[in-house]
Amino acid sequence: MYLKHLSLTNYRNYARLEQAFPRQVILAQGGNAQGKTNLLEAIYYLATTRSPVIGSDRHLLNWACAKDPLPFARLVAEVERADGCRRIEITLIRDGAASDGRLTRRFRLNGVDKRAIDLLGQLNVVLFLPQDVDLVAGAPALRRRYLDVTLCQVDPIYCRHLQRYNRVLMQRNHLLRRLRERHDDPAHLSYWDEQLARWGALVVERRRQAIRRLEAVAAGLQPELTSGAEHLALSYEASAALPALEAEPPHGSDPDQPPAALSEAFLRALAQARPRDLGSGMTTIGPHRDDLRFLANGIDMGLFGSRGQQRTVALALKLAEVRFMEQATGEMPILLLDDVMSELDRARGRCLLQAVHGAAQVIISATDLSPYPPDFVAHAALWQVRQGTITERSGSDASADTMSEE
Repeated sequence: MYLKHLSLTNYRNYARLEQAFPRQVILAQGGNAQGKTNLLEAIYYLATTRSPVIGSDRHLLNWACAKDPLPFARLVAEVERADGCRRIEITLIRDGAASDGRLTRRFRLNGVDKRAIDLLGQLNVVLFLPQDVDLVAGAPALRRRYLDVTLCQVDPIYCRHLQRYNRVLMQRNHLLRRLRERHDDPAHLSYWDEQLARWGALVVERRRQAIRRLEAVAAGLQPELTSGAEHLALSYEASAALPALEAEPPHGSDPDQPPAALSEAFLRALAQARPRDLGSGMTTIGPHRDDLRFLANGIDMGLFGSRGQQRTVALALKLAEVRFMEQATGEMPILLLDDVMSELDRARGRCLLQAVHGAAQVIISATDLSPYPPDFVAHAALWQVRQGTITERSGSDASADTMSEE
């Protein structure tokens, strides 16, 4: 697949952008705060309906439109896939000029109004960020979000299961708070326990299957990235005592029915945690509390790894994600690299660029092109990003200077 065209209106520092994208490596170079990361963020947002760098979508609107009667931002992507073209459109509309006004999101696919969930999987991307090291050493919520975003791009069944789990979790938590305040009969929780066990078991099972596939690739990359010094294993740390991962479900089985042993174990864990849940007014076990750990030579890299080791593990995971998506969809995802070469040594940078060669389309932001081999730059499309505008540059411009700006 590849991105053919991107249109941005009032998005971040792009007041208006109409940009065609070639099917090759694109090097988007510019100084700090010129719009390089915003460009990658826009593509990622169209693929996932979420920003990778901020939590509130209201900050995505260009500040210059803030005084308009109806401030809005629009993102439109034309994507070509093996089975046809897609037109993905997201519009963000703020209610009035006040910065805290209510924000409405509207989604369209091929001109038809859709839900956010319907856009997932239409455009597949893998994003490399300098802060990816936080996937290893940061809070568990970062790793859960990583798993959810990755899986929702390639597995609509998982996305549906996760959505239903979150709805049940919200209802159960609401009931727990009522029970804590009014001291009603806790037996009212039984129905929600059953529903949470069902959908929670399905979420956990698909996460563990995905981790097994990611590990198979990442484990092969880690020795290459460490000159054979480290071997990597991924471990899903469930908040409840659950049975081991079963084999892949047989073809034709009901995807909405979890393995009986898993859902029963989940239900027992909920019963054991009920006193704690009633006291806190929230559900204390489940996929929303689970974690993913990275073990190099048996050592937990999140707890005991050096910064360099954590960066290597994060790179192995991201490269494994590329292969995972390709295997799941039959097409290479679009790779988005946000100035990551400046964070990598030569060996790791070389491994990353080798992975880039297999992709149909790669979009790389950079403040300086010197970390990239001359032959790599010579075969790339060169863009200059300055104050929310993009101009194309020739290879001779790149050879004349490093195009580094401050």
